[in-house]
Amino acid sequence: MTEHIYAHEHPESERKREGGFTLWFTGLSGSGKSTIAHLVGPELERRGLIVEYLDGDTVRTHLSKGLGFSKEDRDINIERIGWVASRLTRHGAAVIAAAISPYEETRRHARALVEEWGPFVEVFVAASVEECARRDVKGLYEKAFAGEITGFTGVDDPYEEPASPELRIDTEQHEPEASARLVLGKLEELGLVAAQVPA
Repeated sequence: MTEHIYAHEHPESERKREGGFTLWFTGLSGSGKSTIAHLVGPELERRGLIVEYLDGDTVRTHLSKGLGFSKEDRDINIERIGWVASRLTRHGAAVIAAAISPYEETRRHARALVEEWGPFVEVFVAASVEECARRDVKGLYEKAFAGEITGFTGVDDPYEEPASPELRIDTEQHEPEASARLVLGKLEELGLVAAQVPA
């Protein structure tokens, strides 16, 4: 059936709304990506930005429903997140993407999609496999260690650490609130958000 689906040519606007960017959190499951993202987002909204979240689990429930966890499916999932992030960035949104995104090449592709329209800020949320397993309330690491789950990132599937992220946060050294402050500080340093004015 899909061989009969054809993309229609349509006008492609070159217009964009200034101020958009994508904040891309990457790291192992349990490293703290979503926790930090959900602290940073409300603060960006408080400073007047329109924030859109692209969380890995939520995207897999809607946009990437049906995809598995093979390398090909993971790459498709991240490419979809990157494409949506690029469109939202173009329209001036502050996009917060939080997905494991384990492969360097796929993250580079997502960056290229976004940077056509605005800045891409990669935040590597670093934590050891042992610490992520300790935090894991779903018991996924335990199942992966036991061989009940295969292809689990950080256990029997690789996680390729970013070579040169805009920011690296060690969440074994920094609590979530301190990590969020580091992210906001980096965004201020890059000129993407205004510095907080003391009340």
